[in-house]
Amino acid sequence: MLTAGRSDTTRAGAALEKLCQTYWYPLYAYVRRRGQSPENAQDLTQAFFTRLLERNWVGQADQQKGRFRSFLLSAMNHFLADEWDKARAQKRGGGLAPLPLEFDAAETRYSHEPADNVTPEHSYERRWALTLLDTVLQRLQSEYKQEGRGELFAALHPCLVGDRGSQPYADLAVKLGVSEGTVKSAVHRLRQRYRQLLRDEIAQTVAEPGEVDEELRHLFAVLGS
Repeated sequence: MLTAGRSDTTRAGAALEKLCQTYWYPLYAYVRRRGQSPENAQDLTQAFFTRLLERNWVGQADQQKGRFRSFLLSAMNHFLADEWDKARAQKRGGGLAPLPLEFDAAETRYSHEPADNVTPEHSYERRWALTLLDTVLQRLQSEYKQEGRGELFAALHPCLVGDRGSQPYADLAVKLGVSEGTVKSAVHRLRQRYRQLLRDEIAQTVAEPGEVDEELRHLFAVLGS
């Protein structure tokens, strides 16, 4: 399993809580796809994460089953089967302060997603991949803004998708008032940093560095299916 939660240190606990706050929405949407009402899905998701943190389920997990993505789904299924009746008898949040999860925004987002015929499990995996990519993009945007290059990021970030031959480098050069070669170099650096942040983010959700490439291939396969 991932490093976060494998020890009792404050830093490890904070890292695990941050992961939960980042990747809770795919699990909420999974519960909704399983037929739960918005209210029940909110209660379930909040109670699940509270107990995960309170009881250190990550620390008790099998080290060999290292994907946080897979661990959360398995743990939620167990929770739905064995823990929910007990959780409903307790006040939401248990002994810990509940995570600040934006359920109102989540339900709006969920209601606007197109209908599909895939399984709840496949839908969960796809939402996980999209959440991860969005998290990386936000981190990259934040870096550029902190460096005073927010406008450059806004102009160049569409170049992160698509092949190099289809990028409007000449148009961007005119817009930015620089040479086309300068634009190409800036896009190259942007892509390099994006790839590094992507690998760093995935590394937070797997047990070993050697699993990053496999997880990356899996996530892009899910997005392409």
